[in-house]
Parts: sequence; C-alpha cells; structure tokens
Amino acid sequence: MSTPAYPLPQTAPGAVRLAWPAAFALAAAMGIGRFAFTPVWPLMAQEAGLSLAQGGWMASANYAGYLLGALAAIIWPVRRLRGTLAASLAAVAALTLAMPLLDSVAGWSALRLAAGYASASAFICVAAWRPVPVGDPREASASAVTFAGVGAGIALTGLACLALMGWGASANLTWAALGGLALALSALAWPGLSRQAPPARKSAAAAPPARLPRGISLLALHYGIFGVGYIVPATFLPAMAKEIFPDPAIFGWAWPLFGLAAALSCLLVPRLARGRDDRQVWRGAQALMAVGMLTVALWHHIAAVILAALLVGGTFMVITQAGILTARRLAGAAAPRAAAVMTSAFAAGQILGPLLASWAARWGAGLPQVLAASAALLALSAWALGKVTTDREGAGHNAIGPKGCSH
Repeated sequence: MSTPAYPLPQTAPGAVRLAWPAAFALAAAMGIGRFAFTPVWPLMAQEAGLSLAQGGWMASANYAGYLLGALAAIIWPVRRLRGTLAASLAAVAALTLAMPLLDSVAGWSALRLAAGYASASAFICVAAWRPVPVGDPREASASAVTFAGVGAGIALTGLACLALMGWGASANLTWAALGGLALALSALAWPGLSRQAPPARKSAAAAPPARLPRGISLLALHYGIFGVGYIVPATFLPAMAKEIFPDPAIFGWAWPLFGLAAALSCLLVPRLARGRDDRQVWRGAQALMAVGMLTVALWHHIAAVILAALLVGGTFMVITQAGILTARRLAGAAAPRAAAVMTSAFAAGQILGPLLASWAARWGAGLPQVLAASAALLALSAWALGKVTTDREGAGHNAIGPKGCSH
C-alpha cells in the first residue's frame, strides 16, 4: 500500500496570503489560457456556423500547444522562473485579445495553439515556485489554495461569459473581455509573486537522471485515458447544455458550476479523503466522473447537466493530483521524470479526445453518444487500476504491473 496521498492539512495561518498570487496566476493561465474556449464555443458555433468537428480541431490545437509546452520544459528546463512566468502570462492575455482579430478556423486554431503553449509554461513555473519551503506546516494548505486557482479561474471565466451573453455580447467581444480579465489577473498576481523568491538552484553538479521504474508506462496509459475521457465534457458541456436549454441564462451556468466544483474539490478532498491511498482516490474520483458523464448522455435535462458539471468538475483536479502523486511515490528518485511522462500522456490524451469526438461526428454520432463512450472508457480504466499493483508492494521493487505478474 502506498503512502496516503491526502493527509489532513494543518491549520496554516498565512497560507492563503502566501499562495493567492500563485492562484491568481493559475486562474489566468489555466482558466483562460486553457479553458476559455469552452464557454465561448457555443457563441462561436452559432455566429460563424461552425461544426462540432471544427470545434474539436480548435480545442485540440490548444491541447497540442500545452503538450508542446510541457515537452519543451523537459528538453529545455526553465532557468529563469520570474522572467518566464511574466512572459507566459503576458502571452496568454495577448493571444486571447487577438482572437477577435482573425476570422478563420485556421487562425483561431493557431492562436489557441500558442495560448496552450504559454499556459503550460506558466503552469510549470507556478508549480516550481513554492510559496513556502518544503516541510513548512503551511505547505499543504498553500498547495491547496494554489491549485484551487485553476477551478476559480474556470468559474470566473464562466461567470464573465454568462454575464456577457446576458447582455447580448458577441463572441468577439467576449474574447476581448476575457483577454482583459487575463491581463487583470496577471497584474494582480505579479506584485505578490515578484516579492517571493523563486527556489534556489542547487550549486552541486546535477546527478545522473534516475531510471524510471519498469511498468510506469502502464500507469501513464491510464492517466492518458483519463485525459481522453474528461476533456470531452470539459470542452463541450456548455454546448450540450445549450442544446437542451437555448436560453443563455440557463445553459450558461454549466461552466461556472464546473469551475466552482473544481476549486472546492482542491480545498475539501484533502480532508474528505484522509488516510486513503493515492490510487483509491484516483479510482473513486474517476468512477464518479464516469457517472456524471453517463447521466448527461442518457438524460437530456438541465438537472443532468448540473450533476455532470459538479461530478466532472469536482473530480478532474482530484484525479490530476492523485495520478501525479502515485507516479512520484512509485518512481522514487526518478519522480521528476515520472511526473513529466504522466503530464505528457495526459496532454496527449487531451489532444486525442476532441479529435475522436470530431471523427465520431463525421459518422453521425452526437455529443450524447460521445459522452457515453467516454464514460465507458473511464469506468473501464478505473476498474483496471484496481488490478494494478507494484513490485514495491509485492517484491520490494519500483514497478507497476498486473497482479500476479513478475517483472
């Protein structure tokens, strides 16, 4: 049994004060740089007459940019965190503001590709920043607040789009407003981040990279399947809500609820999942996500959309953290490389998901069918994770494989 992923955070006065600048940075980089397309897509599709397949290509372009940004950070490690973070946040805002300047799927896809790269770069910088030192009693609370910024950014973006749709704003005006919001969030975050010193670089010569445990590819495969499955509702849930209730005052709430659930899960799950094993948390959260997706696929009602927003939004950050923790604990000294492999698999899955949705649409499948298939894939993966054990658990080695198999 691996070490529990979610010990109960200690009461940490000052953790919020230290972590909120990083949370604001993630709200801009992820809530807008990664996920702004989702609530704006129904407006773009309506105004420009775009198809689900075209939406899938634009979404995949952003995820491809994120994958490229993650791979670039592996090949060329970030050396100047402060400068790289400032440039990345500025790029997210500028690329979002540029969306109204173009009028083609190819142009929009190029901008979203670049925004995905910038958001990955910003995320990596924030993850490496550490507002408190390792071992500080405020570390768990500061981490929870920091990563809650992703969900808070999604919720804020959704609320902004909801208000703009209520005023009859066009997709172009909405993109411009979100670009301004990204700029404002970055400007608010920067003074606090600039006052915090980035982690000191080690003066000693770097040790040879540790070898990854045999079988880590199996864990990465499941993490990539999670990326394939979750990204479909994370991209098209508001569009499905619009099909059920065309009134933006109703369907527009799907995305803010998704983000709010994601933010709250970062703060609550460390307490609710106290003492649970990493993979137990991963499996349980992924099963709940599959239930939410299957519900909205089978029941075309606004209540099903709300349930899906809560279950998918409330689990995707939990699975993200639990999966990375599982890999890091199993890999030992190779933890940084294991995290990079997991992140790359996840990013590749996010690219594949919308492309599969586009391919299915060409064969006549709608969003309900795509969501149902994604839910089945996630449920199968969650079940298969229960059949996975490690040589560390069975024979004292760092490897993952089916129960009963030797390596």
